[in-house]
Amino acid sequence: MSRIGILSLQGDVSEHIMAMENAIKITGINANVVSVNSKKDFPIDALVIPGGESTTIGKLLVKTGLYSEIKKLAKNNVPIMGTCTGLILLAKKGDDEVKKTRQPLLKLMNIKVNRNAFGRQRESFETDLEIPIIGKKPFHGVFIRAPLIEEIWGGVKILSRLDKKIVMAQQGNILAIAFHPELTSDTRVHEYFLNLI
Repeated sequence: MSRIGILSLQGDVSEHIMAMENAIKITGINANVVSVNSKKDFPIDALVIPGGESTTIGKLLVKTGLYSEIKKLAKNNVPIMGTCTGLILLAKKGDDEVKKTRQPLLKLMNIKVNRNAFGRQRESFETDLEIPIIGKKPFHGVFIRAPLIEEIWGGVKILSRLDKKIVMAQQGNILAIAFHPELTSDTRVHEYFLNLI
């Protein structure tokens, strides 16, 4: 049985657990969902890094020793999905805001991120997105203080754009998403991720 870890330091943890459990039921994959907040929660077969406060989660990753554990997962081609804050943490490069806050980055994906690209909390919004890799039906994207991918290189595939801005990308088994798929009842993004295992 596969163990799907949800990083549980801060942020949209319960929402991702519920979305992943629903996706597991739909796909019929033999897996269970586990909370990950210390080294004792390893080994796992996949990891989701949820949205939340990126500086806080980044510092907690370092403090708990999970930073190095996640780097090992990536080295071993274990699927990792980062949503919103997770996308920021996966990036190899950050914008001036990332540098100013000394935001720890996992540096796992060949992307440059713009941390608050869509503005502050009050500028959050929802919109339908085309994500061909999960089907023709549009996916309802929830953007909350969302980042975006400003630049890609070295084998990164763009999976979705919003007004020409990159909001979803993949590099091997690593998936970076600017919006919050866990805040909808549509589990197709989580299903796609499960199929990377």
